[in-house]
Order: sequence, then C-alpha cells, then structure tokens
Amino acid sequence: MIPSKQLAVSTLFRVLKMIAFKATLLSSNSHSRASIPRNRVSSLSKLFTTSHPKSKSKDSDRARLHEFIHGKCKSGKIDLHEAFHFFDYMIHMQPTPPMSSFSILFNALVKNKHYGDVISLQTRMNSVGLVPNFITLNILINCLCKMSRVGDGFVVFGALLRRGFNPDDATFTCLIKGLCMEGRIMEATRFLKKMISFGCRPDVVTFATLIHGLCRSDNTIVALQLHEQVVNRNSKYSVTCKPNVVWYGSIIDGLCKDGFINKAKELFLEMKGRGIHADAVIYTSLIHGLCCVGDWKEAKSLFIEMLNQGVHPTTVTFSVLLDEFCKSGKMDEANRLYELMIQRGVQPDTYTYNILMDGYCLVGRIHNAEKLFVSMASMGCTPSVVSYNILIDGYCKNKKADQAMNLYREMISKGIRPTVVSYNILVIGLFRAGRVGEARKMFDEMHSFDVEPNSSTFTAFIDGLCKNDCVQDALQFFHTLANSNFELNIKIVSCLIDGLCKSGRIEMAWELFHKLTEKCLVPNVVTYSIMINGLCKKGDLEKANRLLLDMEEKGCIPDEVTFGTLMRGFIQNNEKSKVVELLHKMVKRNLIPDASIVSMVIDLLVNDENYRECLNSLPSFHVQEPTRSLNDVCWVECVSSANVY
Repeated sequence: MIPSKQLAVSTLFRVLKMIAFKATLLSSNSHSRASIPRNRVSSLSKLFTTSHPKSKSKDSDRARLHEFIHGKCKSGKIDLHEAFHFFDYMIHMQPTPPMSSFSILFNALVKNKHYGDVISLQTRMNSVGLVPNFITLNILINCLCKMSRVGDGFVVFGALLRRGFNPDDATFTCLIKGLCMEGRIMEATRFLKKMISFGCRPDVVTFATLIHGLCRSDNTIVALQLHEQVVNRNSKYSVTCKPNVVWYGSIIDGLCKDGFINKAKELFLEMKGRGIHADAVIYTSLIHGLCCVGDWKEAKSLFIEMLNQGVHPTTVTFSVLLDEFCKSGKMDEANRLYELMIQRGVQPDTYTYNILMDGYCLVGRIHNAEKLFVSMASMGCTPSVVSYNILIDGYCKNKKADQAMNLYREMISKGIRPTVVSYNILVIGLFRAGRVGEARKMFDEMHSFDVEPNSSTFTAFIDGLCKNDCVQDALQFFHTLANSNFELNIKIVSCLIDGLCKSGRIEMAWELFHKLTEKCLVPNVVTYSIMINGLCKKGDLEKANRLLLDMEEKGCIPDEVTFGTLMRGFIQNNEKSKVVELLHKMVKRNLIPDASIVSMVIDLLVNDENYRECLNSLPSFHVQEPTRSLNDVCWVECVSSANVY
C-alpha cells in the first residue's frame, strides 16, 4: 500500500474510533430501541468468540451465511442478535467475505433503525484490519445523519475524499438531510451548490429532501421558489428535475399550514396536470388546510374525490374531518364518520379518541366521552395525559368535581405524570364548585410533581379566589406575585380588577387600572370593559363614557360587550340620547347588539311620549343571512355508500 493510502486508512481508523467512542457515550439515548442491553454485553461477547460451530462443516456454515445475507438481510427481516452472530463469523472467516456482504448486513440493520449498532460494527470491522469501501462509508454517513450527528458525518465525508472516493448523489443527499434535521437550512442549501461543483447531479430525492427541510423550517416560500426554478429550467443550479409526489406533498403541506390555501390548490392542479397522482398525505394536507380557512364544503368534496380516486384515507385524514365535526358540535355526524372509519379498517389512535372525547364534552355528553375513554384499551390505544385532561375538564365543566378528582388520582396511580394543564383544569373546576380549600391544596400539590405553574395557573387562582369572596387573599397573592421574578400579564391584572369591582372596591380597581403603565402593561378590550362595568355599577356613567373615548383614542377597539355594558348603564339611568349615540357608534364599527340590549332599548323608548320620533332616530343594523351548508348527515351517508373499495 502506498504511503498516502496508508495515511488515509490510518486517519479513517482514528475517525471511526472517535465516532464509536461518541456512540458509546450517547448509547443511552442515541441507540435504537432494539440495541443490545448493557447486561447482555458479556453474553454477546461470549457468543462472538465462540460463534464458529465446530460440529458443522465450513460449507454448511457458508451456506447458512449465504442464506442469511441474501435471504433475511435483503428482506430486512433480521434479528439483532442473529446479525451480531453472523457478523462475528464473517470477520473471522478465511478468506474474508466481500465487503458487499457487510454492506447488505449494514443496510438491513439501517432498515430496522439500528443506526448506533451499525456504527459500532463498522468500528469493530476496522479494528480487525478490514477497510470499508465506498458503500459502507456511505452507510456510515447515513447512520450518523439519522442520529442527528451530521458533524461526525462530515468527518467521515472528509475521510472518504482523502481515500480518493468520489461522493455520489446518495452521499450528498444524506448530508443535506442531516443538516435539515438539525435546522441548518442555509448550510444545506449551500451544500447543494457544492454537490454540483463536485460534478454530481442532484436527483429528485435530493431536491425533495431539501424542499422538505425548507418547508419544515418555515421556509415554504423559499421551497416554492426552488420548485419553480427547477421545474421551469431557470434554476441557478443549472439542473432540471421532474418532481415526485413527496416533493409536491412537502410544499402543499407547508402552504396549507402557512394559510396559502389557494396557492396549495394551484400546485395540486399542476401536479395532477403532470400526471402525478396525489397520495393520502397530500389529500389530508389540503383537507386540513381547507378546514382551517372555513371552506368545509370544498374539504368534503375533496374527501369524496379522494375516495373515488381509490386513495385510502389514513387515521390522520379521518381525524382532521372528525375534528371539524367535533368543533362544530355535530357529534352525531362525527360518530357516523367514526363508524365509517372502523368499517374501512382504519385504526383510530389516541389522538382520534381525544378529538371525539373533547367533542362529546363540548356538547355536555359526558357519558359518551366516558364510554370512549374506557373503550380505548380494547382498541389498542393507551390514554395519554391529554386524554385524562379532556375527561377531567369535561367533569369539571359539568359540575362533577368528585369524578374529576377520582380520575386525577387514577392517572397518577397509573404512572401518568400530570401537566400544568391538568392542574389548571382542576384548580378552575374546584373553584367553580366552591371547594376553595381543595383548590388551594391542588395549587400546592403542583410542586410535589415538579410542575411549574404558568400565567394561566396564576390567572385561574386569582380569578377563583375573587369569585369565591376571597378578594383580600387574591390581592395578597397578587402582591406576592408582583414582588417575585414572575412577569405579570394583562390577564392576571384584569381578573383582579374584576374581582375588586364586583366586591365594591371600585377605587382600588381604578387605582390598579391606572398603575398598569408602571408595570409596562397595556389594557385590552377585556380590561376596559371590566373597568367600565365597575364604574357603571357605581353610577359614575360620565367617567365610564370618558374611559370609552380614551380607549378608542389609544387604539383599543371596543366590542359588543364594551358597548353593551355602557349602554345598560345609560338605559338604567334613562339617558336615551346616550343610548342612541352608542347604537350609531356600533353601526359604524359593524357591531350588532345582543337580544337583551335590543329588548331593553325598545322598553326604554316605547315608554317615551315621543316614542315614534325616538324609534326613527335608531340606526339600521345590517344582519347577514346565515349561509346554508350541505346537510352533513347526508354527506356522511353519501361517503359511506361511495365506491371506495
């Protein structure tokens, strides 16, 4: 071997030893799930050293090896212990099997996500003097990148160049994917240019990998520009490439998530025009995007098109549609769609069950939510902390605090760690049930599980104390919070101002309201409405009206609640002109008073002797007719009877 080659091999061996050392350090969290446990290392070592069966001929051993490499390994169906056994046999064989056999073994391990084990075996292979070839080095780079160790991948890439190998598109694609996985998008883009400078032509997989990385890192517009450049043959990379379904899917999904649904639909049509058939991922992305912008009618049409095209909806597809039904409170339709899902053999997951349970709780059908929760285990789904939170919240909102507490204890007994959301739900529920002492204990219990309270916890705690006539305690807690390192927000202060107003402490509320600027807080429409309500109840209508004007001057837009609150005050004080003035302001802001306000205004004006003149002074409100949607029940039945098999 010439000296330069010796140096390259020596360098590569040191590189692999360093990488293997890192793999050992990171084995507890970087190895695949099927990696060999520490307590079995000694037994495996024994297996490696005694793996040559003396009772069988060498021909029989080689036949078994051939069957393992070209049968099991190529199919990807291998056992990790068996792989280690045959690897040990291979490195002791005379003559040594070709490096291609090692590559097949390593590829089989990669298919089963044993990335850390491949790194360890390659290091062991080098320790006995076997030098990796180009393919095995490519496999090593791939494993390192998949383990989010792209830095080590580049070390091997350098060693590969020093050995005189020319990297191919697979080498560059692995490293580009590794950079994207670590969020190093600009480096990935620059590396694509370097790939071309090496004389290596990016293929559809390379571009699809980079585009996927761009979309995942909120650079969908950049991905779209790259797509247009490559497809329209005006790319700065001087490369043209025909997109595939993965490529289109990444951009369409990114556009939908960013709210550019029209551009996503345009790209969808372009894809179909190129003869590329959309898969379930693309249909699901579009359906979800359409639901997010409220275009439910087109979302349903697209779902029917998906079925008619023979594309099988996934669990995610059904979950998206179920979520839309559940958020709208259409639980009968949601249940029919769920039954269709089961009928088609699509297995619901925990997320699907959470959507349905949340929907049932939303409409007060707790019994249905309970039945679903219990049935999860029989369907092979384990309830998550979110599942427990949904049902606990349903109990709390339906005044079933005891059931909520029982479920909370069950969750802990099953080893499911409660989150800050769990505690926020229970604190609110216990306060709502008037169980102040238990709510306080629950707040304290958070610390025993090392759960840090957040701003929502503090808001719920102060609000709960105020609503249970413990305003003084709330005030004391607020001052403790203000003197800590916690950064107050406007929601917390608004809750306290509301409590002070409702307990008759208007002056204290007014003082706190005016100190908001000292705390670098800006009152929002809720804060203003609370303070206006307090002033109205005190009878200080002029001050309340000035606060409305001040609110508008400072750019805070009053809503129906703000106007309604002040209007009630003027109605009770029989100030017709002020009421009419506020109604005209509402018209200018395209706001409509609620039914109770309308009723109070009519009662006020009809009792006036000049009521006809008063009625004529009222503004006209434009009421938009509700748009009719397709009958969702009929739609589900239509889908059920569609030619979908």
